[in-house]
Amino acid sequence: MLNPLQLLQELNESSSFLQPLAFTLLAIFLVLLYTWYSSTKTTTQKSTQPPSPPKLPIIGNLHQIGSYPHRTLQALSQRHGPLMLLHFGSVPVLVVSSAEAAREILKTHDLAFSDRPKSTIFEKLLYNYKDVASAPYGEYWRQVRSICVLNLLSNRRVRSFRSVREEETKSMIRNIKGSSSSVLNLSEMFVRLTNDVVCRVALGRKYSEGEGGESGRMFKEILGEFGDLLGTVNIGDYVPWLSWLSHVNGLGAKLDKVAKQLDDFIDTVVQEHMNHSSRSGDDNQEDFLDILLAIQKENSAGIPIDRVSVKGIILDMFAAGTDTTYSALEWAMTELLRHPRVMNKLQNEVRGIVGNRTDVITEDDLVEMHYLKAVTKETLRLHPPIPLLVPRMSTRDVEVNGYNIKANTQVFISAWQIGRDPKLYDKPEEFEPERFLNNGIDYKGNDFELIPFGAGRRVCPGIQFAMAVNEIALANIVHKFDWALPDEASGEDLDMTETTGLTAHKKYPLKAVAFPHF
Repeated sequence: MLNPLQLLQELNESSSFLQPLAFTLLAIFLVLLYTWYSSTKTTTQKSTQPPSPPKLPIIGNLHQIGSYPHRTLQALSQRHGPLMLLHFGSVPVLVVSSAEAAREILKTHDLAFSDRPKSTIFEKLLYNYKDVASAPYGEYWRQVRSICVLNLLSNRRVRSFRSVREEETKSMIRNIKGSSSSVLNLSEMFVRLTNDVVCRVALGRKYSEGEGGESGRMFKEILGEFGDLLGTVNIGDYVPWLSWLSHVNGLGAKLDKVAKQLDDFIDTVVQEHMNHSSRSGDDNQEDFLDILLAIQKENSAGIPIDRVSVKGIILDMFAAGTDTTYSALEWAMTELLRHPRVMNKLQNEVRGIVGNRTDVITEDDLVEMHYLKAVTKETLRLHPPIPLLVPRMSTRDVEVNGYNIKANTQVFISAWQIGRDPKLYDKPEEFEPERFLNNGIDYKGNDFELIPFGAGRRVCPGIQFAMAVNEIALANIVHKFDWALPDEASGEDLDMTETTGLTAHKKYPLKAVAFPHF
């Protein structure tokens, strides 16, 4: 390749019409081009690093990441392999897109990849990493995760909330019956169901619209903005000298606004609990927030738990618990409406087990519903709530599949692409729950063919909580009603476009018409 200085000299001698400004811009362009060519050439020679696509100066591969990163990364990894190294600005990013590679990261080298990368967005929205999901790997994270599991997410605690799930499911069924034969916004109903369940067990009462009045409506809107922001890329995290752009494009102001609104709401809830506990000694009505406040007061966690920590943990529980849980339920019902054969088979199973009972299906009835569980797994395979999982970061240099991965490398694991791997699944783009009827593959983090909730030390601790809500809700709505799309539309007419952001919901609400079966 011609040296850019030589090229500039030739152009200057032969092009007397070049103006100084144009010449300067051309000089900058050529220097950047030469830098890019040199860095690309150097990268290809480093065979000990994972394969990489060519990158641009300054921004690296950021220009190749579209509005739906899991889809653009799939296209790139199909060319460069299941372990692919990108560069977002100056930050190395490892993209993992096969079950075998995911096993290496999440099991073989789990400890080396158990940290979280720093993020301006996480820092502002998640109380400076005082929550569970974004907290750095270490003693604080171990303690707060243990608090959440023991007091909210353990098998015993999840079973103890059974009456709450059944009551809220019954309330949803009543609402559907009251609006039968008219078009229902199922997405809104699923949001309210999951929100009400989470808020009752975590905060002691509902905060959905209608229950919480104006505060309930604001809470729902803030949570929507919160979820959108969590999936936003802040260029300053990858190119520090461009961090000023967040002040120009409004991202910084929006982060500050949403963070303050969330904090004001949570602070009010915390204060309500503190005032109530000071007036009442009734421990029988304790919710998760009461337990957190007692731990804070008694200083019994082994590490300091202050009010900021309490708020961060609570934000995780109801924000993540609501968002990912309703997403799975929404996609499951969407796929059932697209595939009448699967819907009929599921209804036959549920109605065959429960019969013509008119009361709400209980969790005892779910034990023998194997096809229901297969439908749930197939939904999570095609529509993992967080397609790229929550990013990790390496804490030290480590060798993975013969490649050298440097410390402080960010890691994105594409649960979405692994679930669509033709090497793992026959006809991977088809919705066929039968594929899970005769094998033991599960979504709890032990089978790397299906990891919608991650695996290893940072696996989502709320799997059982979320799936308990989903299964009882899905069983009841297919048992009590027959369903059709509005205006006699067919399943093929359903728009499957996803939202952008950390969690992949349907972009357009799922609407359907319910016809009582009994």
